[in-house]
Amino acid sequence: MEIYLVGGAVRDQLLGRVPRERDWVVVGASPEAMTDLGYRPVGRDFPVFLHPETAEEYALARTERKTAPGYRGFVVHAAPEVTLEQDLLRRDLTINAIAQDQQGQLIDPFDGQSDLEQRLLRHVSPAFAEDPVRVLRVARFAARLAEDGFRVAPETMLLMRQMVESGEVDALVPERVWQETERALGETRPSVFIEVLRECGALQRIFPELDRLFGVPQPARWHPEIDTGLHTLLVLDQAAQLSESTPVRFAALVHDLGKGTTPAHLLPAHHGHGERGAQIIEDLARRLRIPKEHRDLAMLVSRYHGLAHRAAELRAGTMMSLLEHLDAFRRPQRLEQFLIACEADLRGRTGFEQRAYPQGELLRGALAAANTVPVDNNPKLSGEEIGRKLREDRIQAIAAERSAKRAPEHRPEHAAGQDAESAAPRSSAAGSDPQPKT
Repeated sequence: MEIYLVGGAVRDQLLGRVPRERDWVVVGASPEAMTDLGYRPVGRDFPVFLHPETAEEYALARTERKTAPGYRGFVVHAAPEVTLEQDLLRRDLTINAIAQDQQGQLIDPFDGQSDLEQRLLRHVSPAFAEDPVRVLRVARFAARLAEDGFRVAPETMLLMRQMVESGEVDALVPERVWQETERALGETRPSVFIEVLRECGALQRIFPELDRLFGVPQPARWHPEIDTGLHTLLVLDQAAQLSESTPVRFAALVHDLGKGTTPAHLLPAHHGHGERGAQIIEDLARRLRIPKEHRDLAMLVSRYHGLAHRAAELRAGTMMSLLEHLDAFRRPQRLEQFLIACEADLRGRTGFEQRAYPQGELLRGALAAANTVPVDNNPKLSGEEIGRKLREDRIQAIAAERSAKRAPEHRPEHAAGQDAESAAPRSSAAGSDPQPKT
Protein backbone atom coordinates (compact mmCIF):
# COMPACT_ATOMS: atom_id res chain seq x y z
CA MET A 1 0.00 0.00 0.00
CA GLU A 2 1.41 3.38 -1.08
CA ILE A 3 0.01 6.79 -0.13
CA TYR A 4 0.49 10.00 -2.13
CA LEU A 5 -0.48 13.62 -1.55
CA VAL A 6 -2.33 14.76 -4.67
CA GLY A 7 -4.22 17.58 -6.34
CA GLY A 8 -4.60 21.07 -4.96
CA ALA A 9 -2.31 20.63 -1.97
CA VAL A 10 0.66 19.79 -4.20
CA ARG A 11 -0.25 22.55 -6.65
CA ASP A 12 -0.55 25.18 -3.91
CA GLN A 13 2.73 24.14 -2.31
CA LEU A 14 4.51 24.59 -5.64
CA LEU A 15 2.90 28.02 -6.01
CA GLY A 16 4.05 29.03 -2.54
CA ARG A 17 0.51 29.06 -1.18
CA VAL A 18 -0.81 27.50 1.98
CA PRO A 19 -2.98 24.54 0.90
CA ARG A 20 -6.68 24.92 1.75
CA GLU A 21 -6.99 21.18 2.30
CA ARG A 22 -5.04 18.00 1.71
CA ASP A 23 -6.24 15.01 -0.31
CA TRP A 24 -4.54 11.66 -0.58
CA VAL A 25 -4.67 8.76 -3.02
CA VAL A 26 -3.95 5.21 -1.95
CA VAL A 27 -2.44 2.71 -4.39
CA GLY A 28 -2.43 -1.03 -3.82
CA ALA A 29 -5.21 -1.23 -1.23
CA SER A 30 -8.73 -2.58 -1.08
CA PRO A 31 -11.74 -1.12 0.78
CA GLU A 32 -11.47 -3.97 3.29
CA ALA A 33 -7.83 -3.17 3.98
CA MET A 34 -8.70 0.49 4.62
CA THR A 35 -11.47 -0.30 7.10
CA ASP A 36 -9.24 -2.84 8.86
CA LEU A 37 -6.77 0.02 9.45
CA GLY A 38 -9.50 2.16 11.02
CA TYR A 39 -10.35 4.40 8.03
CA ARG A 40 -14.03 5.36 7.85
CA PRO A 41 -15.75 4.99 4.44
CA VAL A 42 -17.65 8.10 3.24
CA GLY A 43 -17.56 7.93 -0.56
CA ARG A 44 -20.91 7.58 -2.30
CA ASP A 45 -19.71 7.25 -5.92
CA PHE A 46 -16.24 5.76 -5.34
CA PRO A 47 -14.17 4.52 -2.38
CA VAL A 48 -13.19 7.47 -0.18
CA PHE A 49 -12.18 7.13 3.47
CA LEU A 50 -11.52 9.50 6.35
CA HIS A 51 -8.28 9.09 8.26
CA PRO A 52 -8.99 7.87 11.82
CA GLU A 53 -6.97 10.71 13.36
CA THR A 54 -6.73 13.64 10.91
CA ALA A 55 -10.14 13.11 9.19
CA GLU A 56 -8.45 13.96 5.86
CA GLU A 57 -9.77 12.23 2.75
CA TYR A 58 -7.99 9.18 1.37
CA ALA A 59 -9.32 7.88 -1.97
CA LEU A 60 -8.41 4.57 -3.54
CA ALA A 61 -6.71 4.90 -6.92
CA ARG A 62 -9.38 4.53 -9.56
CA THR A 63 -10.25 4.71 -13.23
CA GLU A 64 -13.51 5.88 -14.80
CA ARG A 65 -15.48 4.92 -17.88
CA LYS A 66 -18.11 7.18 -19.42
CA THR A 67 -21.51 5.48 -19.75
CA ALA A 68 -24.09 8.31 -19.88
CA PRO A 69 -24.32 12.12 -20.23
CA GLY A 70 -23.60 14.36 -17.28
CA TYR A 71 -21.13 14.28 -14.44
CA ARG A 72 -22.71 11.20 -12.84
CA GLY A 73 -22.58 9.15 -16.03
CA PHE A 74 -19.48 7.16 -15.09
CA VAL A 75 -18.58 3.65 -14.00
CA VAL A 76 -15.76 3.77 -11.45
CA HIS A 77 -13.21 1.01 -11.07
CA ALA A 78 -11.12 1.03 -7.88
CA ALA A 79 -8.82 -1.92 -7.23
CA PRO A 80 -5.33 -2.62 -5.86
CA GLU A 81 -3.93 -3.02 -9.40
CA VAL A 82 -4.88 0.54 -10.48
CA THR A 83 -1.66 2.55 -10.76
CA LEU A 84 -0.97 6.09 -9.63
CA GLU A 85 -0.53 7.25 -13.24
CA GLN A 86 -3.90 5.75 -14.22
CA ASP A 87 -5.50 7.65 -11.35
CA LEU A 88 -3.82 10.94 -12.29
CA LEU A 89 -4.84 10.47 -15.93
CA ARG A 90 -8.53 10.90 -15.05
CA ARG A 91 -7.97 14.30 -13.37
CA ASP A 92 -9.03 17.57 -14.95
CA LEU A 93 -5.96 19.81 -15.23
CA THR A 94 -2.27 19.02 -15.43
CA ILE A 95 -1.55 21.32 -12.48
CA ASN A 96 -3.94 19.17 -10.42
CA ALA A 97 -2.39 15.89 -11.60
CA ILE A 98 0.87 16.12 -9.68
CA ALA A 99 1.46 13.73 -6.77
CA GLN A 100 4.00 13.70 -3.95
CA ASP A 101 5.18 10.56 -2.21
CA GLN A 102 5.93 10.27 1.48
CA GLN A 103 9.60 11.10 0.88
CA GLY A 104 8.66 14.40 -0.77
CA GLN A 105 9.40 13.29 -4.34
CA LEU A 106 7.09 14.62 -7.05
CA ILE A 107 5.40 12.36 -9.61
CA ASP A 108 4.36 14.49 -12.57
CA PRO A 109 3.54 12.32 -15.60
CA PHE A 110 1.66 15.06 -17.48
CA ASP A 111 4.14 17.94 -17.02
CA GLY A 112 1.99 19.95 -14.66
CA GLN A 113 5.05 21.73 -13.26
CA SER A 114 5.77 23.19 -16.69
CA ASP A 115 2.18 24.47 -16.91
CA LEU A 116 2.56 26.00 -13.45
CA GLU A 117 5.61 27.88 -14.68
CA GLN A 118 3.80 28.99 -17.85
CA ARG A 119 0.66 29.88 -15.87
CA LEU A 120 -1.55 27.62 -18.01
CA LEU A 121 -4.73 25.76 -17.15
CA ARG A 122 -4.45 22.76 -19.50
CA HIS A 123 -6.53 19.58 -19.56
CA VAL A 124 -4.82 16.27 -18.88
CA SER A 125 -6.47 14.17 -21.60
CA PRO A 126 -9.42 14.10 -24.00
CA ALA A 127 -11.41 12.43 -21.18
CA PHE A 128 -11.81 15.98 -19.82
CA ALA A 129 -14.72 16.38 -22.25
CA GLU A 130 -16.68 13.59 -20.59
CA ASP A 131 -17.50 15.61 -17.44
CA PRO A 132 -19.35 18.94 -17.91
CA VAL A 133 -18.57 20.04 -14.35
CA ARG A 134 -15.00 20.52 -15.52
CA VAL A 135 -16.06 23.54 -17.55
CA LEU A 136 -17.20 25.17 -14.31
CA ARG A 137 -14.11 24.01 -12.45
CA VAL A 138 -11.72 25.45 -15.03
CA ALA A 139 -13.58 28.78 -14.87
CA ARG A 140 -13.37 28.69 -11.08
CA PHE A 141 -9.64 27.90 -11.08
CA ALA A 142 -9.15 30.75 -13.53
CA ALA A 143 -10.85 33.07 -11.03
CA ARG A 144 -8.76 31.72 -8.15
CA LEU A 145 -5.43 31.95 -9.97
CA ALA A 146 -6.02 35.09 -12.02
CA GLU A 147 -3.91 37.17 -9.65
CA ASP A 148 -0.98 34.87 -10.44
CA GLY A 149 -1.43 35.40 -14.16
CA PHE A 150 -3.01 32.06 -15.05
CA ARG A 151 -5.04 31.68 -18.24
CA VAL A 152 -6.89 28.84 -19.93
CA ALA A 153 -4.76 27.08 -22.55
CA PRO A 154 -6.11 27.61 -26.09
CA GLU A 155 -6.58 23.88 -26.70
CA THR A 156 -8.53 23.55 -23.44
CA MET A 157 -10.75 26.49 -24.33
CA LEU A 158 -11.42 24.87 -27.70
CA LEU A 159 -12.38 21.62 -26.00
CA MET A 160 -14.71 23.49 -23.65
CA ARG A 161 -16.41 25.16 -26.63
CA GLN A 162 -16.90 21.75 -28.21
CA MET A 163 -18.48 20.49 -24.97
CA VAL A 164 -20.94 23.38 -25.10
CA GLU A 165 -21.74 22.82 -28.77
CA SER A 166 -22.26 19.08 -28.27
CA GLY A 167 -24.78 19.71 -25.49
CA GLU A 168 -22.68 18.06 -22.79
CA VAL A 169 -22.93 21.20 -20.63
CA ASP A 170 -26.72 21.02 -20.81
CA ALA A 171 -26.56 17.89 -18.64
CA LEU A 172 -25.35 19.88 -15.62
CA VAL A 173 -27.71 19.61 -12.65
CA PRO A 174 -28.78 22.81 -10.82
CA GLU A 175 -27.19 21.88 -7.51
CA ARG A 176 -23.75 21.43 -9.05
CA VAL A 177 -24.00 24.65 -11.07
CA TRP A 178 -24.78 26.60 -7.92
CA GLN A 179 -22.13 24.80 -5.87
CA GLU A 180 -19.38 25.74 -8.32
CA THR A 181 -20.76 29.26 -8.76
CA GLU A 182 -20.85 29.93 -5.03
CA ARG A 183 -17.28 28.69 -4.69
CA ALA A 184 -16.25 30.93 -7.59
CA LEU A 185 -17.91 33.91 -5.91
CA GLY A 186 -15.56 33.35 -3.00
CA GLU A 187 -12.43 33.65 -5.14
CA THR A 188 -10.20 36.71 -5.44
CA ARG A 189 -11.36 37.63 -8.97
CA PRO A 190 -14.86 36.18 -9.36
CA SER A 191 -15.45 38.12 -12.57
CA VAL A 192 -12.97 35.82 -14.34
CA PHE A 193 -15.33 32.91 -13.70
CA ILE A 194 -18.01 34.72 -15.74
CA GLU A 195 -15.53 35.76 -18.44
CA VAL A 196 -14.30 32.19 -19.01
CA LEU A 197 -17.83 30.80 -19.15
CA ARG A 198 -18.76 33.49 -21.65
CA GLU A 199 -15.69 32.85 -23.81
CA CYS A 200 -16.47 29.16 -24.19
CA GLY A 201 -20.20 29.77 -24.71
CA ALA A 202 -21.32 28.11 -21.46
CA LEU A 203 -22.63 31.34 -19.92
CA GLN A 204 -25.45 31.52 -22.46
CA ARG A 205 -26.48 27.95 -21.58
CA ILE A 206 -26.09 28.18 -17.81
CA PHE A 207 -26.79 31.85 -17.04
CA PRO A 208 -28.63 33.33 -20.03
CA GLU A 209 -29.83 36.16 -17.77
CA LEU A 210 -26.24 37.31 -17.37
CA ASP A 211 -25.12 36.58 -20.90
CA ARG A 212 -27.71 38.90 -22.45
CA LEU A 213 -26.37 41.90 -20.48
CA PHE A 214 -23.29 42.08 -22.70
CA GLY A 215 -23.76 44.61 -25.47
CA VAL A 216 -26.66 46.37 -23.72
CA PRO A 217 -25.82 50.10 -23.56
CA GLN A 218 -26.22 52.49 -20.62
CA PRO A 219 -25.93 56.32 -20.59
CA ALA A 220 -22.25 57.22 -20.79
CA ARG A 221 -22.77 60.08 -18.34
CA TRP A 222 -23.29 57.66 -15.46
CA HIS A 223 -21.59 54.63 -16.99
CA PRO A 224 -18.40 55.52 -18.88
CA GLU A 225 -17.92 51.79 -19.56
CA ILE A 226 -21.35 51.88 -21.32
CA ASP A 227 -21.74 48.09 -21.67
CA THR A 228 -23.99 46.62 -18.95
CA GLY A 229 -22.14 43.30 -18.98
CA LEU A 230 -18.81 45.01 -18.41
CA HIS A 231 -20.35 47.09 -15.63
CA THR A 232 -21.59 43.89 -13.98
CA LEU A 233 -18.09 42.39 -13.95
CA LEU A 234 -16.64 45.59 -12.50
CA VAL A 235 -19.29 45.65 -9.77
CA LEU A 236 -18.63 42.01 -8.91
CA ASP A 237 -14.91 42.60 -8.45
CA GLN A 238 -15.59 45.72 -6.37
CA ALA A 239 -17.87 43.66 -4.15
CA ALA A 240 -15.09 41.10 -3.79
CA GLN A 241 -12.79 43.85 -2.54
CA LEU A 242 -15.37 45.18 -0.09
CA SER A 243 -16.74 41.95 1.38
CA GLU A 244 -16.05 38.23 1.67
CA SER A 245 -19.79 37.53 1.89
CA THR A 246 -21.02 35.41 -1.03
CA PRO A 247 -24.60 36.76 -0.65
CA VAL A 248 -23.21 40.28 -1.15
CA ARG A 249 -21.13 39.18 -4.13
CA PHE A 250 -24.09 37.35 -5.67
CA ALA A 251 -26.28 40.44 -5.22
CA ALA A 252 -23.61 42.50 -6.99
CA LEU A 253 -23.49 40.00 -9.84
CA VAL A 254 -27.24 40.05 -10.53
CA HIS A 255 -28.22 43.58 -9.46
CA ASP A 256 -28.82 44.77 -13.05
CA LEU A 257 -30.42 41.71 -14.63
CA GLY A 258 -33.49 43.80 -15.44
CA LYS A 259 -31.47 45.82 -17.94
CA GLY A 260 -31.27 42.76 -20.15
CA THR A 261 -35.02 42.99 -20.76
CA THR A 262 -35.25 46.71 -21.60
CA PRO A 263 -37.03 47.21 -24.96
CA ALA A 264 -34.57 48.30 -27.64
CA HIS A 265 -36.44 51.52 -28.44
CA LEU A 266 -35.91 52.76 -24.84
CA LEU A 267 -32.15 52.26 -24.76
CA PRO A 268 -29.91 53.45 -23.27
CA ALA A 269 -32.47 54.30 -20.54
CA HIS A 270 -33.61 51.47 -18.26
CA HIS A 271 -36.71 52.67 -16.43
CA GLY A 272 -38.06 50.09 -14.01
CA HIS A 273 -35.15 47.71 -14.40
CA GLY A 274 -34.91 47.13 -10.64
CA GLU A 275 -38.34 45.57 -10.28
CA ARG A 276 -37.95 43.57 -13.50
CA GLY A 277 -34.61 42.33 -12.27
CA ALA A 278 -36.05 41.19 -8.94
CA GLN A 279 -38.47 38.90 -10.76
CA ILE A 280 -35.66 37.50 -12.92
CA ILE A 281 -33.60 36.82 -9.78
CA GLU A 282 -36.52 35.00 -8.20
CA ASP A 283 -36.88 32.80 -11.29
CA LEU A 284 -33.12 32.20 -11.44
CA ALA A 285 -33.03 31.20 -7.77
CA ARG A 286 -35.86 28.75 -8.29
CA ARG A 287 -34.15 27.19 -11.33
CA LEU A 288 -30.75 26.76 -9.68
CA ARG A 289 -32.06 26.22 -6.13
CA ILE A 290 -30.11 29.18 -4.82
CA PRO A 291 -30.31 29.61 -1.02
CA LYS A 292 -32.93 31.97 0.35
CA GLU A 293 -30.33 34.26 1.96
CA HIS A 294 -28.65 34.91 -1.38
CA ARG A 295 -31.96 35.28 -3.24
CA ASP A 296 -33.58 37.69 -0.79
CA LEU A 297 -30.63 40.06 -0.55
CA ALA A 298 -30.18 40.06 -4.32
CA MET A 299 -33.83 40.91 -4.91
CA LEU A 300 -33.64 43.80 -2.43
CA VAL A 301 -30.50 45.17 -4.06
CA SER A 302 -32.11 44.92 -7.49
CA ARG A 303 -35.25 46.75 -6.35
CA TYR A 304 -33.72 49.47 -4.20
CA HIS A 305 -30.11 50.16 -5.22
CA GLY A 306 -31.24 53.12 -7.30
CA LEU A 307 -33.11 54.55 -4.33
CA ALA A 308 -30.10 54.13 -2.06
CA HIS A 309 -27.97 56.09 -4.53
CA ARG A 310 -30.37 59.02 -4.01
CA ALA A 311 -30.27 58.92 -0.20
CA ALA A 312 -29.25 62.59 0.03
CA GLU A 313 -32.45 63.60 -1.80
CA LEU A 314 -34.96 61.38 -0.03
CA ARG A 315 -37.59 62.59 2.37
CA ALA A 316 -37.53 61.15 5.88
CA GLY A 317 -40.68 59.11 5.23
CA THR A 318 -39.22 57.53 2.12
CA MET A 319 -36.02 56.71 3.95
CA MET A 320 -38.08 55.10 6.70
CA SER A 321 -39.94 53.03 4.12
CA LEU A 322 -36.66 51.88 2.61
CA LEU A 323 -35.41 50.75 6.02
CA GLU A 324 -38.65 48.86 6.53
CA HIS A 325 -38.40 47.14 3.17
CA LEU A 326 -34.88 46.05 4.09
CA ASP A 327 -36.10 44.78 7.49
CA ALA A 328 -33.28 46.89 8.91
CA PHE A 329 -34.76 47.25 12.41
CA ARG A 330 -34.79 43.51 13.00
CA ARG A 331 -31.83 42.67 10.78
CA PRO A 332 -29.31 45.54 10.77
CA GLN A 333 -26.72 43.22 9.21
CA ARG A 334 -28.89 43.05 6.10
CA LEU A 335 -28.69 46.84 5.77
CA GLU A 336 -24.89 46.53 5.89
CA GLN A 337 -24.90 43.87 3.17
CA PHE A 338 -27.26 45.97 1.06
CA LEU A 339 -25.09 49.07 1.39
CA ILE A 340 -21.91 47.20 0.48
CA ALA A 341 -23.56 45.92 -2.70
CA CYS A 342 -24.76 49.45 -3.50
CA GLU A 343 -21.28 50.87 -2.93
CA ALA A 344 -19.87 48.21 -5.26
CA ASP A 345 -22.44 49.30 -7.87
CA LEU A 346 -21.23 52.90 -7.66
CA ARG A 347 -17.55 51.99 -7.77
CA GLY A 348 -17.98 49.40 -10.52
CA ARG A 349 -17.74 52.03 -13.25
CA THR A 350 -14.76 53.21 -15.24
CA GLY A 351 -13.19 56.10 -13.31
CA PHE A 352 -15.41 55.62 -10.23
CA GLU A 353 -13.28 52.93 -8.57
CA GLN A 354 -12.14 55.09 -5.63
CA ARG A 355 -15.33 57.08 -5.09
CA ALA A 356 -16.67 57.42 -1.57
CA TYR A 357 -20.21 56.32 -0.85
CA PRO A 358 -21.70 58.88 1.62
CA GLN A 359 -25.17 57.51 0.94
CA GLY A 360 -24.25 54.59 3.17
CA GLU A 361 -23.57 56.83 6.13
CA LEU A 362 -26.84 58.65 5.55
CA LEU A 363 -28.82 55.43 5.72
CA ARG A 364 -26.88 54.15 8.71
CA GLY A 365 -27.52 57.46 10.44
CA ALA A 366 -31.22 57.23 9.67
CA LEU A 367 -31.42 53.77 11.23
CA ALA A 368 -29.49 54.90 14.30
CA ALA A 369 -31.78 57.91 14.74
CA ALA A 370 -34.92 55.83 14.35
CA ASN A 371 -33.64 53.30 16.88
CA THR A 372 -33.45 56.01 19.56
CA VAL A 373 -37.25 56.28 19.62
CA PRO A 374 -38.80 54.37 22.55
CA VAL A 375 -41.97 52.32 22.13
CA ASP A 376 -45.01 54.01 23.66
CA ASN A 377 -46.74 51.32 25.72
CA ASN A 378 -49.75 53.48 26.57
CA PRO A 379 -52.47 50.98 27.60
CA LYS A 380 -55.09 53.27 26.05
CA LEU A 381 -53.64 52.64 22.58
CA SER A 382 -54.24 49.57 20.45
CA GLY A 383 -51.35 47.61 18.99
CA GLU A 384 -52.03 49.16 15.60
CA GLU A 385 -52.04 52.65 17.08
CA ILE A 386 -48.78 51.99 18.94
CA GLY A 387 -47.16 50.80 15.72
CA ARG A 388 -48.43 53.81 13.78
CA LYS A 389 -47.17 56.25 16.42
CA LEU A 390 -43.79 54.50 16.60
CA ARG A 391 -43.43 54.83 12.84
CA GLU A 392 -44.35 58.52 12.88
CA ASP A 393 -41.93 59.23 15.73
CA ARG A 394 -39.16 57.40 13.89
CA ILE A 395 -39.77 59.47 10.78
CA GLN A 396 -39.54 62.63 12.88
CA ALA A 397 -36.27 61.39 14.42
CA ILE A 398 -34.85 60.71 10.96
CA ALA A 399 -35.95 64.16 9.77
CA ALA A 400 -34.29 65.82 12.78
CA GLU A 401 -31.09 63.87 12.25
CA ARG A 402 -31.07 64.80 8.57
CA SER A 403 -31.63 68.49 9.33
CA ALA A 404 -28.73 68.54 11.75
CA LYS A 405 -26.39 67.21 9.05
CA ARG A 406 -27.85 68.93 6.02
CA ALA A 407 -25.47 71.90 5.87
CA PRO A 408 -23.43 71.73 3.81
CA GLU A 409 -25.54 69.19 1.91
CA HIS A 410 -23.57 66.69 -0.12
CA ARG A 411 -25.14 65.79 -3.42
CA PRO A 412 -23.40 62.77 -4.97
CA GLU A 413 -22.52 63.29 -8.59
CA HIS A 414 -24.63 60.43 -9.90
CA ALA A 415 -27.43 60.60 -7.31
CA ALA A 416 -30.06 61.42 -9.93
CA GLY A 417 -28.55 59.30 -12.63
CA GLN A 418 -29.42 56.22 -14.57
CA ASP A 419 -29.54 53.83 -11.63
CA ALA A 420 -32.10 55.91 -9.75
CA GLU A 421 -34.97 54.63 -11.85
CA SER A 422 -36.36 52.22 -9.26
CA ALA A 423 -39.66 53.42 -7.85
CA ALA A 424 -39.46 54.74 -4.30
CA PRO A 425 -41.36 52.97 -1.53
CA ARG A 426 -44.45 54.89 -0.53
CA SER A 427 -44.21 57.11 2.50
CA SER A 428 -47.32 57.89 4.49
CA ALA A 429 -45.80 60.80 6.34
CA ALA A 430 -43.50 62.71 4.07
CA GLY A 431 -45.01 62.97 0.64
CA SER A 432 -43.36 61.47 -2.40
CA ASP A 433 -39.89 61.92 -3.80
CA PRO A 434 -39.57 63.14 -7.36
CA GLN A 435 -38.21 60.55 -9.75
CA PRO A 436 -35.26 61.75 -11.83
CA LYS A 437 -35.32 62.08 -15.56
CA THR A 438 -32.90 60.00 -17.55
